[in-house]
Amino acid sequence: MSGKLSRKAQKVQDELRRLGFSHRVVESQRTTRSAADAAQAVGCTIGQIAKSLVFRSKSTDRPILVIASGPNRVSEEKIASYCSEPVEMASADFVRERTGFAIGGVPPVGHAEPMETYIDEDLLRHDEIWAAAGSPNAIFRLPPGDLIRMTGGRVVRVKGP
Repeated sequence: MSGKLSRKAQKVQDELRRLGFSHRVVESQRTTRSAADAAQAVGCTIGQIAKSLVFRSKSTDRPILVIASGPNRVSEEKIASYCSEPVEMASADFVRERTGFAIGGVPPVGHAEPMETYIDEDLLRHDEIWAAAGSPNAIFRLPPGDLIRMTGGRVVRVKGP
């Protein structure tokens, strides 16, 4: 893990501080783009990885952030029921435009615009989790309760039936 952060990772670190959290963003030479890569890089289980997925609401074209446990597949139908309109996985361009980050490094905070946020209930099974921090090599550790506090997200079941 290196000391000096990239511009995007520093942006996330600054946002964490602004929100009153002392979590430390770290960058690795190894990629943390996928949940499996991130888990391997920091030595945790895939279930402890909080992956940020952006969906697009089909009626109102708004970004919906789902922070899911690494191995979980998110049910679009469940997310649609929570936000009361159909959703689809957002394109890479939509994600970058609406969050300010590229897929593979989208953090739970510091986005270009506010987002309705849903947090996978399975993340609360762990004492500590790891979230992306702005680049495909940046990540930070936190307790699940802090994820809820920093995002204002609603804890829900994201997996299908």
